[in-house]
Amino acid sequence: MARVVAEREDVLPLVAEVFRTYGFEGASLSRITEGTKLGKGSIYHFFPGGKEEMAAAVLAEIDQWFRRHVFEPLRESADAGQGIAAMFAEVERYFLSGQRVCLVGVFALGNERDRFAEAVRAYFEEWIEALASALVRRGHKGKQAALLAEEVVGGIQGALVLARAFDRPAMFKSSLKRLRERLEE
Repeated sequence: MARVVAEREDVLPLVAEVFRTYGFEGASLSRITEGTKLGKGSIYHFFPGGKEEMAAAVLAEIDQWFRRHVFEPLRESADAGQGIAAMFAEVERYFLSGQRVCLVGVFALGNERDRFAEAVRAYFEEWIEALASALVRRGHKGKQAALLAEEVVGGIQGALVLARAFDRPAMFKSSLKRLRERLEE
C-alpha cells in the first residue's frame, strides 16, 4: 500500500537512501517507489523534473546539513579546536560510524559526475575551505592549512570507501581518530 507523505522534505531522506544503495543510474523509478513506499503519481507530484530533480534536491539537502553541522561550526566556533572536534563528531554521526556511504562521493564517481559536477565540487570546496579556516585560526599557515584540510577531507572520504569495501565500520572510526591526531600534530 502506498504511504501518505505530507511534505517533499519527508521524501528526500528516503530517495537519498535509494541513491546511496543503487547510485543515480541504478535508482530506477520502481526502486524509488519501492524505497519511498509512494506511488509514481506522488513521486512526480513532489519531483516533476523526475530523477534529475530528485538528485539535485537530495544534494542540496546534504549540502544544507553539512553547512549547518560541519562547515559553520568550523568557521564560527570561537575555539577552532572545538569546531574541528565537532566536525569529527558530526561526520562520524552522519556516516553512521562508517556504515553509510557518502552520497556526494557516489555522485562524484559515477556516470552522473558531469551532470552534478558543480554541486559535488562546491560541497568538497566548502568543506576544505571551512576546515582550512579553522586550521589557520589554530596557527597553521595558509597554504599548509589548505593542504592539511585537503588531506583530512580526502582521508575521511577514503576511510568511508575502505570501511564499506571491507565491511568493517571500525576502520572508519580508527581512521577518524588518526586524522584527528594528524591535526593535533
